[in-house]
Amino acid sequence: MVQVKVKKLKADAVIPVKAHSTDAGFDLYAAEEVKLFAGETKLVPTGLAFELPVGFEMQVRPRSGVSINSPLKVIIGTVDAGYRGEVGIIVHNTQQIKYSMEPRILAPLLQGDNDFNTLRANVTAMVIRKGDKIAQAIIQKLPEIELIEVEELTAGERGANGFGSTGV
Repeated sequence: MVQVKVKKLKADAVIPVKAHSTDAGFDLYAAEEVKLFAGETKLVPTGLAFELPVGFEMQVRPRSGVSINSPLKVIIGTVDAGYRGEVGIIVHNTQQIKYSMEPRILAPLLQGDNDFNTLRANVTAMVIRKGDKIAQAIIQKLPEIELIEVEELTAGERGANGFGSTGV
């Protein structure tokens, strides 16, 4: 059994747990409310710091329920064994701002000192509430790897074919 130390940086932060004993990931919770407007990317704090054993990493990954049921997308991240700061979750709101070209609606928003931020403020934001399960943490042992510079590589089955070479 590998033990990972977890420190609460905020008194009401939630220590990650697995919903089921067979789950791969520990649920990560938002430590504060975060509002994301269309197209915005923000860091959602967990209020937690971890001490991973040397030779391990923690991946912050999306939860399938959040990904399929909302426009919020968690950007995968890696926490290295030497890092002791607060773990954050990078979240992007994939919604797009839809503009009305109706002058009587758009014109008042863009008069005077109004700008794009004023226009965006009139669009409903997605809110991640404090205590929401927003991502999952996967902790894995890393293999020991040594990179060796060479002049040539073997051909391999695919060669240099990539980026859609097997079809879309």
